[in-house]
Amino acid sequence: MINIGIPRYLIVGMGALFSAYHLVLATYSLTQHIPFSPGPIFIAMALYAAATTLSLLPFGPTRMPMWMAAFNLAVVVALPLLVTHELDPTKSNGYATWYVAAVGTLMTITSTRRRHTFAWIGVGFLVVQTILWAGPGALGGIGVIGSVVWVGVSHILSSGMAKATRDAQRFALAEREATDWQAAQEAHVFERQFRLGQTSTMALEMLREIEASNGRLTDEQRQECLHLEGAIRDEIRGRKLLNDAVRDEVMVARRRGATVTLLDEGGLDDLSDFDLERVLNRLAQALAGTDADKVIARTVPEGSDVAITVVGLRTVGDGSASALGQESLEDDEVALWLEIPRAVA
Repeated sequence: MINIGIPRYLIVGMGALFSAYHLVLATYSLTQHIPFSPGPIFIAMALYAAATTLSLLPFGPTRMPMWMAAFNLAVVVALPLLVTHELDPTKSNGYATWYVAAVGTLMTITSTRRRHTFAWIGVGFLVVQTILWAGPGALGGIGVIGSVVWVGVSHILSSGMAKATRDAQRFALAEREATDWQAAQEAHVFERQFRLGQTSTMALEMLREIEASNGRLTDEQRQECLHLEGAIRDEIRGRKLLNDAVRDEVMVARRRGATVTLLDEGGLDDLSDFDLERVLNRLAQALAGTDADKVIARTVPEGSDVAITVVGLRTVGDGSASALGQESLEDDEVALWLEIPRAVA
């Protein structure tokens, strides 16, 4: 996850300093004997200290848990009621109105941690309570408007930072997708170039013979063209089932009249180069050692102990059923059944 904006430890440190400052002001007001009774003030200070400590703990998610936001709101409701009960609204109470800035600080922390609704309810209650306690004129005199402004600024900044974080995540995701797409395109280009190179190497000599003879080929040359067509098809369908040894044995089998089908359906990608070469050399040995009329080699999906299965069928009888496209157990018998393991036993 990408973090954008001010480091969290800096925000926590600033919040802790402001919170401690309000508690210092509350303590100082007690030395001036402004409150009628210090008991409710001590309770308010304890509640505020507990709420700010919980809110500033550098653990957990950035977004404040619901229960913590509700606790902060309850503390904000309690602070004005506890403190103003011990103050005279008709007099200048000085630092005894520390609770106003404390409410603003606590609700600013709540808003910064993305619980804006609770923060606005908290300062809204402060506004209403102040008007009922000392009248509208006290809103500016004891700093209630400043507390509301703090919450507003916090809301704007935290919303902007959250949007910047989401945008940065989208940009990073788009960059990764673009990189993956480019890598895939480069892989496709490389694969096409490799297959074209293989095709050119295999077909170049025969193409020259076709050009030299003006297309008048002998039966043997036409048959060789069919073998080359099969070899080119192998490069497309066989892919990782091919190495030089397999190519040579497949061509030998086709020239003696066998039908060879190579199907790479994935499953060899997890093999190392050494294991892949060992498996393919074993496939080449199997092709060289069978006289089957039909040979099918197919990869096995990942997760199996077997890498390649090889099946060889030999036509028995007169082959009439196969010639008519009918399946008959009497016309084909299994001449080869081989499972090539992924690892050496």
